[in-house]
Amino acid sequence: MAESYDIALVRVDNRLVHGQILEAWVPFIKAKCIMVVDNNSASDFFCETVIRMAVPSEIEVNICSVEDFAANYVYAQGEGKKTIVLFSSIADALKAYQEGFHFEKLNIGNIHHEDYKVCCAPSVFLCEPEIQDILKLLEDKGVSIELKRVPREKAVNIRDALKEFCQVKP
Repeated sequence: MAESYDIALVRVDNRLVHGQILEAWVPFIKAKCIMVVDNNSASDFFCETVIRMAVPSEIEVNICSVEDFAANYVYAQGEGKKTIVLFSSIADALKAYQEGFHFEKLNIGNIHHEDYKVCCAPSVFLCEPEIQDILKLLEDKGVSIELKRVPREKAVNIRDALKEFCQVKP
């Protein structure tokens, strides 16, 4: 039987593994595994090596493509290793959802898009396709989306952050 992963946090952070993850989220969640779901990292030996070197040896690290993750990993809440799933983009999180990785809550910690239309938080800058298509699709599926950099920070609901933008746009 395949190993099971208890998904404690699903996060979009274009930096993937970094200090906030290792110093704040891993201890807070008591995570035993970090799942990096990113096509670029999964196909780049150097990038994969750097990620593995950054993570303490007692934490399991899996780096895989979106397709591989959705097709091959067994995940359930409350069973298996406490796991943080990291996506580098909202598009990848949506694709994984569409391919069968269903989650109830999505944390957005950091996104910097050069063509951003809305600054939702100090570390979240979204472009129009992300706002119009992806976030609404996830919300239509009942996914709660929050902006939150670290565990002790007050979460901001994406609807509240986009309220002004959505009133301007039909």
